[in-house]
Amino acid sequence: MTTMTETSARFREFKMPDVGEGLTEAEILKWFVQPGDTVTDGQVVCEVETAKAAVELPIPFDGVVHELRFPEGTTVDVGQVIIAIDVAPGSGDAPAPAAAPAQEPVESADSGEGDGDAPKGRTPVLVGYGVAESSTKRRPRKGTTAAPEAAAVAAAVQAELNGHAAPAASPAPASAPVADAPAGGRPLAKPPVRKLAKDLGIDLATVVPTGRDGVITREDVHAAAAPAATTPVAAPAPSQAAPEAPAAAVASASARETRIPVKGVRKAIAQAMVGSAFTAPHVTEFVTVDVTRTMKLVAELKEDKDMAGVRVNPLLIIAKALLVAIKRNPEVNAAWDEANQEIVQKHYVNLGIAAATPRGLIVPNIKDAHDKTLPQLAAALGELVATARDGKTSPAAMAGGTVTITNVGVFGVDTGTPILNPGESAILAVGAIKLQPWVHKGKVKPRQVTTLALSFDHRLVDGELGSKVLADVAAILEQPKRLITWA
Repeated sequence: MTTMTETSARFREFKMPDVGEGLTEAEILKWFVQPGDTVTDGQVVCEVETAKAAVELPIPFDGVVHELRFPEGTTVDVGQVIIAIDVAPGSGDAPAPAAAPAQEPVESADSGEGDGDAPKGRTPVLVGYGVAESSTKRRPRKGTTAAPEAAAVAAAVQAELNGHAAPAASPAPASAPVADAPAGGRPLAKPPVRKLAKDLGIDLATVVPTGRDGVITREDVHAAAAPAATTPVAAPAPSQAAPEAPAAAVASASARETRIPVKGVRKAIAQAMVGSAFTAPHVTEFVTVDVTRTMKLVAELKEDKDMAGVRVNPLLIIAKALLVAIKRNPEVNAAWDEANQEIVQKHYVNLGIAAATPRGLIVPNIKDAHDKTLPQLAAALGELVATARDGKTSPAAMAGGTVTITNVGVFGVDTGTPILNPGESAILAVGAIKLQPWVHKGKVKPRQVTTLALSFDHRLVDGELGSKVLADVAAILEQPKRLITWA
């Protein structure tokens, strides 16, 4: 859905769209344009992360970027304006950027009663967010000119929009105040900034603010903490730069803790797992199986010309085995409808594959996996994994799953007790495949062995049904020819 408004015949605004199914917010990960850049209809201007995936947003008209309303790393509600475009550049002087709503109010450092701290007629907001127009005029500062102040504010705004720290201001003459102090002399700062100062042992009253209207920023606190460091730390060489920490991670002064805000995909995962674990009564069953013949089949398929161009691995055979087991026990492929108190039988299988990505665990699914041949299933698996690793999985690709496979064996783990993906009836965990002593044809021999774990919703899957599904998967992996006789 296109979300834009017209502020005049010349300027148009683009709002944060709902890129998923009923999402309420998204975090701006990266801006690909800056004020003054020319854009065309369909050009991607930013990347945002929702509770489901990272998505690139294209602009729906031509023009020149007039204003970015929010800096990178900001979580924005759906429907808020994020960018303004001049669709008729050169037709006259551009008006001042429109006011954008602040995400968090600025509060005084010592209490929540900050109304008396700000000059009357306007409310201090964060750098880069803009402020409401006011009839109140500020008293000119003594011993300084307006130009350097404007340049410093402009640099701070641009740095905030770019997601970088504002450059340190040049030391002001001793007779010239750096910024107007708020009424009562109490410093202004956002709650996270005040907490950062507390963690670092910094008195906000001693910090020189560089933010608009005397607001103290994170960079100001870090700058105040830097001189207090007693042990110098050498910066890494350009070729040996340390890995970049998450944008909002905050380390304590002793570096014994790091706090990372939970948002985006990881926040959605946490909420979903809690909801699933405490809503659906989980039962997990285990079976250890000799998969030596399956591993031989994988080796043979890799040499088969019909499988050329697709990736063949044990997960492919395990996925096919689960699909055959579901075909033999269709009642397991269902969902619980709490509102109507019904069990909803699914006559299709959207097979979910849990994938670990830098942004957290996601579960895209292969639509109508039950209808796919082995080569088609292999191609779909390869595409799903590649898309997930690139961070390009769409919300639609993660919707509508019915049953999931999670392969914990890739981490060397023997097995686990997986939690159901919300709305699904079962999830199969596959452990590491290892060479172990095994009784085969009456003799102890080294065989390829793995352990499977099946968790299911006991409201709609009883112990007998769950056991049949797990036993069928194990039997197929032990004797892969059953893929032909049972399919």
